Amino acid sequence: MRLLRSPHFSRLSLGLLLGGVGLMASSAAWAKLPAPTDEAKAKAAVTAAKTAWTDKVSAYQLCQSMNRVAEGYRKSAKAAGKELQPVVETPACADPGPFVPPEAAVSAVAAAAPAAPAAQPKK
Repeated sequence: MRLLRSPHFSRLSLGLLLGGVGLMASSAAWAKLPAPTDEAKAKAAVTAAKTAWTDKVSAYQLCQSMNRVAEGYRKSAKAAGKELQPVVETPACADPGPFVPPEAAVSAVAAAAPAAPAAQPKK
């Protein structure tokens, strides 16, 4: 049994070693990040607008799909001779249209992009 134990580390010293490593790793997680640049803020605004538009497109497609399923059910029930309840009026599906990025974000990204260097005349 004596051979299975490590003579170099006791449980307490091993625990302290692992605790120290964990403390160093957690302190790195609390490090402060630099403030985002104007370009990064503008890109984040465009990304947020794109995500919101994508959500609207998904809701529109779901609305259309639900209308198609309901209409298919009503047709098949009518063909089978079942008695149908009156149609409940719901708001029309709102098409979000094509994606248009916010003006302020687009101008900020364009302003932050580096301009092409002017051609230098050869001597």
